Amino acid sequence: MAVVTQFVVVREGVEKMTFTSKKEADAFDKMLDIADNLIPFLLESPLALDEAQCEQLAFYMAKQKDALTGLLKGASPVVASSKPLAVKKPAKKVSDKES
Repeated sequence: MAVVTQFVVVREGVEKMTFTSKKEADAFDKMLDIADNLIPFLLESPLALDEAQCEQLAFYMAKQKDALTGLLKGASPVVASSKPLAVKKPAKKVSDKES
């Protein structure tokens, strides 16, 4: 018989996710904490967002916390789905006078 250790994240009596490592469970729990803190902040914004939209946005921001932290510190945005633009150098003109 095999023994399997599982870590369960429970919020308000509801099982949210099950993980096989404590590190993953702690990271998910922290993401949920961040999202829970962002929801009231977003609801108070002047944007016309309903509660479901605020919740979705809060979870997105919590999942992207590292990129968001960098942006708030003034770092350049990095978009995972786009590639850096290649800068094309102008072609060299061939001189009329070749020796």
